[in-house]
Amino acid sequence: MATTLTRDRLDLPSDQEASGRNLGQDEMANLAEVIASGTLTSTRGRFVKLLEQQFAHMLDVKHVYACSSGTAAIHAAIAALDPEPGDEIVTSSITDMGALTPILYQGAVPAFAEVDPETLNVTAKTIEPCLSHRTRAIIVTHLFGNPCRMDEIMNLADSLGVPVIEDCAQAFLAQHDERLVGTIGRIGCFSLQQSKHITSGEGGLVVTNDDALARRLRLFINKGWGYDDANPDHDFLALNYRMSELQGAVAVAQLSKLEQGVQSRVTAARILSRKLTNLPGLETPRVLPRAVHSYWKYCLRINGDVIPGGAVALADGLKARGISCSPRYIQKPAFMCRIFQEQKTFGTSRFPFTLARPEILRYDPELFPLTMKALDDVLVLPWNENYLEEHLAYIASSIRESVHELQG
Repeated sequence: MATTLTRDRLDLPSDQEASGRNLGQDEMANLAEVIASGTLTSTRGRFVKLLEQQFAHMLDVKHVYACSSGTAAIHAAIAALDPEPGDEIVTSSITDMGALTPILYQGAVPAFAEVDPETLNVTAKTIEPCLSHRTRAIIVTHLFGNPCRMDEIMNLADSLGVPVIEDCAQAFLAQHDERLVGTIGRIGCFSLQQSKHITSGEGGLVVTNDDALARRLRLFINKGWGYDDANPDHDFLALNYRMSELQGAVAVAQLSKLEQGVQSRVTAARILSRKLTNLPGLETPRVLPRAVHSYWKYCLRINGDVIPGGAVALADGLKARGISCSPRYIQKPAFMCRIFQEQKTFGTSRFPFTLARPEILRYDPELFPLTMKALDDVLVLPWNENYLEEHLAYIASSIRESVHELQG
């Protein structure tokens, strides 16, 4: 059926350039200060340290360390736990590859948990079947900014003495039970990549209240070198994951805008959800009771039995109206990628897959029906803090028009 446009096309702000970002004079002034100082390394500069101090205050945690990316933050968290080769780390079947490759680099093996098809998040119920005597940690991803049900997950993990790493790359200032995500598990990891709630282009933050883990986090980001130690040495195998002062300067300015940015995203999401009520075949984001969703993205669930063609067909209608969107979010679960299917790691060794229990290497999609349904049904809309009422009205009317066209 041909697309019918009943109103003029409206360009939406995009987080890939200035229209959808709140970068400005504050960031420029901080960058100018760094350049003028001639000190671009965080080992001697002031901005990265200031970023760590301010984020620690915002989250009310004891320790924060900045690093070069969200992937680096996850890698540092896993390295801090120091798994033995072949140990298992339970993680989500729907997550970014940057949250998975650090597991392999540390010699551990991911054990993929199913997800709740309504939120695309792991739950205690989906995690439990993945646990074994070899489980070293659980990584919980708060996908799209929607927090997992952390009380049940922590009860399960604590009962077994298994530490929880929270992947909060998409979830700045999200909350569950009045606690900020990232502060509930043993370690929390955040990303400052281009599209995140705040950005320095690339960058990461890792947080903990555990003093022993904090030392290992700091050392791992600094090649194992204890800069403040009386007699420093390279204590263990580690990388240079430091953030530069240029990134830190931008991030400090961005951090001051985080709370307002998140509130703008939340307010816009509530407005759009109201505009989409009573539209058959479409469900707006489900947020748990006692939770705060911080809306990295805004996700719809599409019932293909009611809306012909489902999420893919609806996405085509929205794209024709200039609304960039992603049916399925990711085209396939991470375990369907070549790195897992062909065990492409270090040379021809297949390490650490060679140490894994055979049952956790079974990557047949039929074993993950909830994951596959979640991906089939989800439609991810672009989102940022610069949406105005006119943008939300355009998105809502475009969705309603596209649905009506598909339904004939």
